Amino acid sequence: MNYSESLDYLFGLQRLGARLGTDVVTELLARMGDPQGSFPSVLVAGTNGKGSTAAFLDSVLRCAGLRTGLYTSPHLVRFEERIAVDGGTIPPEEVARIATLLREQADGMVGRGGEARRPSFFETATAMALRHFQDRRVDMAVLEVGLGGRLDATSVVDAVTCLFTPIDLDHQEWLGPDRDSIGREKAGIFRSGRAAVFGGDDPPAGLVEHADRLGARLLLAGRDFKVRLRDGDWDWEGLGRQRLGLPLPALRGTFQVRNAAAAIATLEAVSDRLSLSTVALREGLLGVRLPGRFEVFPGPITLIFDVAHNPEAARGLAENLARHAAEGGRTLAVFSMLRDKDIAGVARVLAPQISEWFYAPLEAQRAATGEQLGAALDAAGLGAVAHGHADLLAALAAAGAAARHGDRILVFGSFYTVSLLLPLARAAAGAPAGR
Repeated sequence: MNYSESLDYLFGLQRLGARLGTDVVTELLARMGDPQGSFPSVLVAGTNGKGSTAAFLDSVLRCAGLRTGLYTSPHLVRFEERIAVDGGTIPPEEVARIATLLREQADGMVGRGGEARRPSFFETATAMALRHFQDRRVDMAVLEVGLGGRLDATSVVDAVTCLFTPIDLDHQEWLGPDRDSIGREKAGIFRSGRAAVFGGDDPPAGLVEHADRLGARLLLAGRDFKVRLRDGDWDWEGLGRQRLGLPLPALRGTFQVRNAAAAIATLEAVSDRLSLSTVALREGLLGVRLPGRFEVFPGPITLIFDVAHNPEAARGLAENLARHAAEGGRTLAVFSMLRDKDIAGVARVLAPQISEWFYAPLEAQRAATGEQLGAALDAAGLGAVAHGHADLLAALAAAGAAARHGDRILVFGSFYTVSLLLPLARAAAGAPAGR
């Protein structure tokens, strides 16, 4: 297959949906020679902040002199964003080559066991990342866990350590009805006798209980490591070490300091495997740039893009918006969300920062309809300042017409929402459409 054909094949697998369980991906990797055994890995699980925390880990490791692999999901604009070695995304020709190999093995699996043995999109993308990391001989890989943990395709790696970002209610139809159930599922990536880090404020009981039962050493923010914010920088202390005068990350928000602190604790927990200098930490924290994480395009009307899609993420977004509001002007929101998200809860969190709402349905599986979006805004008490539209382009145009000089237009609600409109902003700014 060439590059275009390989993308058609990969995205065609999305029809299979999500698969909980690792037997299919385990067989696929075995047929590929088990590339995941060629390098040590760190797993990053949780609900919010996984992508930025994984990026902090990857950046610091690179600044410490290691050749790294980084696997994240979903992508915003191009599939290649999911898989990177030393900060460079997988080349299109490698996507085609490895996809061809994976398709041959997948067809063999289907020939022996039927369509039920066909690897899903995420399983195939995970196997591609692991094979690419093997081919490029990475020293360490950082893998963002997809859905849950215990039954996620990434959990097939024998991780040297794992990190949990804050855990909130999300994917409840698969992971369970409450935080304890969700924490228990995510705890499936623990490894007996190895350290794991929880970077949030309140670890779910299910996570703590599973760590105790398995004999994993769970390191907690506020107990085993601490952050002290100062004017312009911050200090990290824990695990017998101090890191003083660290720079604030280029990613905006104090919650990004929390994510960076958890990344440092994770690296300190495996300090026997690497030499980590404060210089590497400083350079690594400053080097992280992520699309769609409060990405700002200044102008007479400022455009802001953020992938927040649940109440916890919305709280971080509201914090960043409040800083911009101090400069004057209004914030108008253009948004759409998936129907299984807490749309009204997100709207309530952001309501104090948003003057008007412009919404439209997505063309995606699990997308909320326009009626569902409108009903959620009504439930949040925002119906009087909400305007429904046929699609997001029309919603953005309406917000642009309503905006005045000095206002801000916020585009948010999901990766799908941002991925549709972000390329337009980049094109207008003369920036590349993808990474």
